[in-house]
Amino acid sequence: MKKLFLNLKAFLLSLKSKTPEKISKTLLREAFQISSAESCTGGLVSSRLTDISGSSAYIKANFVTYSNEAKHRILNVSEETINTHGAVSEECAREMAQGLLQLTKSDIVICTTGVAGPTGSERKPVGLMYMACGFNDKISVKKIKLNPNYSRKNMKFMFSEEALKFVLETIQDK
Repeated sequence: MKKLFLNLKAFLLSLKSKTPEKISKTLLREAFQISSAESCTGGLVSSRLTDISGSSAYIKANFVTYSNEAKHRILNVSEETINTHGAVSEECAREMAQGLLQLTKSDIVICTTGVAGPTGSERKPVGLMYMACGFNDKISVKKIKLNPNYSRKNMKFMFSEEALKFVLETIQDK
């Protein structure tokens, strides 16, 4: 029963979230461009940003770098980082953001890497995500842990909501 209510909560949030609209207004007002590189969210951050009419004015490039190879080849995440810390790590998220900033020259970037489930490990449990936001030559990384009982689809939505809130916090604190 708890699982049902948890997933209902995520569904309701997906219907009422205004985070992408708030980001859009700020990006348009400040004439900022944004890019994303996603792993665990599988393009959902990009999708939610492009759901807003006029988003072509501020979206520069979006990538789904799901595999370790894509993280390395597209974003220049070092193989050593992936082998030592894993793809789901603060270090990987930071390197994803560094690579995306260098590749796109965007004003702001958001990157996600995590475990959406249904399986994880003791060290990398379901619900763990690292997100990196690059802005003004500074990269900030946040680690979040969500309830592992979300369905995979709802976990991805909740991850995307956290990432978008991180973008909003970052550009509003400029």
